[in-house]
Amino acid sequence: MRRFQSTLAILCAGILALPTAQAQSGTQNEPPRSRFNIGPFSRWYEGSSVAPINVSNSSRLESLVRAGKLYLSLQDCIAAALENNIDIEIQRYSSPLAQADLLRARAGSLIRGINTNLSTGAASAGGSTVAPSAGSSTSATTANSNVVSSNSGPAPLSLDPALTGSIQFGHFTTPQTTNFLTGTNTLVTRQKLANFGVQQQFLTGTTAQLGFNNNLQDTNNSRNDFNPVTSSNMELYLSQHLLQGFGLAVNSRNIRIAKNNLHVSDLLFKQQAINTVANVIGLYWDFVAYNEDVIVRKQALGLAQKLYNDNKKQVEIGTLAPIEIVRAEAEVAAREQDLTTSETNVLQQETILKNAISRNGVASPTVAEVRIIPTDKIRMPDVEPIQPIQDLTSKALDTRPELAQTQIQLDNSRIALKGTRNALLPTIDGFVDLRNRGQAGSINSAPIRDAVTGNLVPRSTSAVDPFLLGGYGTVLGQLFGRNFPDYSAGFALTIPIRNRAAQADYTTAQLNLRQGELQYQRQINNVRVDVQNALIALQQARARYQAAEKNRILQEQTLDAEQKKYALGASTVFLVIQAQRDLATAEGARVQALATYARARTQLDLATGQTLDANSIRIEDALKGVIPQAPSPIPVLDAPGGGGAAANAPGTVPAPVR
Repeated sequence: MRRFQSTLAILCAGILALPTAQAQSGTQNEPPRSRFNIGPFSRWYEGSSVAPINVSNSSRLESLVRAGKLYLSLQDCIAAALENNIDIEIQRYSSPLAQADLLRARAGSLIRGINTNLSTGAASAGGSTVAPSAGSSTSATTANSNVVSSNSGPAPLSLDPALTGSIQFGHFTTPQTTNFLTGTNTLVTRQKLANFGVQQQFLTGTTAQLGFNNNLQDTNNSRNDFNPVTSSNMELYLSQHLLQGFGLAVNSRNIRIAKNNLHVSDLLFKQQAINTVANVIGLYWDFVAYNEDVIVRKQALGLAQKLYNDNKKQVEIGTLAPIEIVRAEAEVAAREQDLTTSETNVLQQETILKNAISRNGVASPTVAEVRIIPTDKIRMPDVEPIQPIQDLTSKALDTRPELAQTQIQLDNSRIALKGTRNALLPTIDGFVDLRNRGQAGSINSAPIRDAVTGNLVPRSTSAVDPFLLGGYGTVLGQLFGRNFPDYSAGFALTIPIRNRAAQADYTTAQLNLRQGELQYQRQINNVRVDVQNALIALQQARARYQAAEKNRILQEQTLDAEQKKYALGASTVFLVIQAQRDLATAEGARVQALATYARARTQLDLATGQTLDANSIRIEDALKGVIPQAPSPIPVLDAPGGGGAAANAPGTVPAPVR
C-alpha cells in the first residue's frame, strides 16, 4: 500500500508541475503559445506562429524613381506586380493552408478543403481588361466539393495516439438497515482510483487500447477478510473492421485527397500569377495607349488653335467674315474637351496601375506622388510569329493550370467514391479482449463475533489465502505473472435494413463524378475555342491597325490638301475643320488599334497558357516574391521638342509610334 501511495504522490506532483506560465510574446500579432512545458514534447501543444503580413513595397519601385517620376518598363511593371501585388500575396497562403489540411488528414480529422477563388485583376479606366479564358475555374464550388466528397463514407479514424488518465479520491457513506451483512449500520468506504490508458487507431481499420486500472479501497465492513484491498487490472483490447471501414484504400482517402490538394494549391498560385501578369500587361499597354492618345489630342488642339489664330488675323485685316472666328473657337473648345478627357483617362489609369504593382496602393507617399513614365511602346512586328492552330491548342491543353486542377479534382472524387461505396457494406467488427487481474490486501483488523459464544474474537488467518496477502508489489507480481487472466473474443454485427441513405450517397457521388467529367470535357472544348478566338482576334487586330494606319496617312494628305486649297481661297473653314476632325479621329483609331493588338497578343498568351514563359517568369521566383532580374536601365525617350527622358515633365509622354 505504501508503494501504491508513493506512486500516486509522484504522479500527482508531476501533473501539477506540468503547466508552467511562459513569457508573453512581444509581438501583438503573434498567437499565444501553449502553457505546457514538457521538454521536447512541448511542440505537440504549441501551434506554429504565422508571421504578420507585410504591407511594405519591395525596393524595386523606389529604385525606378528619378526626379519625382517613376520610369517603368513592361518587365519592371511585371516584376513589381509579382513582388507586391496583393492578389498574388493572398494566394501565397494557399500552400500553407493545404499543408495544414494534410496535417489534419494525417491525424485522422476531416479535411477542410481549399479555396479556389481567384482574382482577375482590375479593369482599365476605359473598362477594358484582359480577362481569364472562358475555360477557367474560378468559383468556390470546387473547394466545397472537395470537402463534401472527403466526408462521405466511413467515419475517419483517430490516427494520433491518445493518453488518458484519471485520478479520483472518494469517501462514501451508506446507511445500512441491518448490520448483519457489514457488521455496522453506517458503512464507510474510502476509495482511491488511478486509471491510465493509451489508445490509437490505424489505417487498416484497427483500434488498439491498452488500459491500466488501480483501485485502493478501505472500508469499515467487519465482514471482509481483507481491508484495505488493492486491485488492479491491465487490459489490451483490439478491434478490427472487417467490412465497412476495412483497408488502407478507404481509411487513407482523406490523406490522398489532401496530398492532391497540395498540388492544386500550387496550380492555383500559378493560375493567379498568370491572371495577374496578364492583367498588369493589359493595364500597362492601356496606359501607354492613353498617353499616346493625349499626344494625339494635343496635336489636334494645336491644329485647331493654329486655324483659330489664322482666322483671327484674316478677320482683323478684313479678308474673312467674323463668323469664322466663332467656328474656329468652337473647334478649339471641342478639342480642349477631348484633351481633358484623355488626360483624365491617363490619371485614372495611372492610379489603377499603381494599385496593381504595390501592396499599399496610393497610400504610400512614394507611390502616390510620382508620375509614371512608360519606357516601352507598343510595337507592331512586321511578321506575326504565329504557330499552327493545332500546335497552339495542344500546348494550351498541356499547360493550362485549370485543366490540371480539374483532373486532380476528378481524381479526388474517384478516391472519395471508394469510401462512399464502402459505406454500403454492413458493419462487422472482430474484437479480442485480453485482461490480467491482480488483487492483494491486509487481513481485516476488525474483530469478528464468535458464532457459538457471541463474543468478539480476533479473525482467524487460516481461512485466508496467503497468495492474496501483500501490497501493491504483490498486485503487480500477479498482473505480470498472469495469475488471473481473462480472455474474450467475438464479432459485432450491424446490418442496416434497406440501407437507403448509403445507396443515395453512392448514387449522388457517381452522378457528381459524371458531371465533373462532362465539365472537364466542356473545359477542353472551351480551351479550343479560346485559342481559336484569340488567334482570330490577333489577326483582326493586326488588320485593324493596318487599316487605321493607312486611313491616318490618307487623312494627313487630305488635311494638307484642304489647307492648301483654303490658303488659295478654294476651300472653306468648315471643310478645314472637318478635315482636322477626321485626322484626329484617324489618329485616335490608330492608337486604339495598337492597344487592341497589345490586348489580343496578351490574350493569346493567356489562352495558350504561355503568359509566364513569354515574359521569362519562373514560377519559383514568383512564389518567393523576389524577382532576381535587375531593374531596367532608364532609356533616353523621344519627347516632343527633344531633350530625351529628362525633358519629359509631369504629364508628358513619349511620342506615338509612326
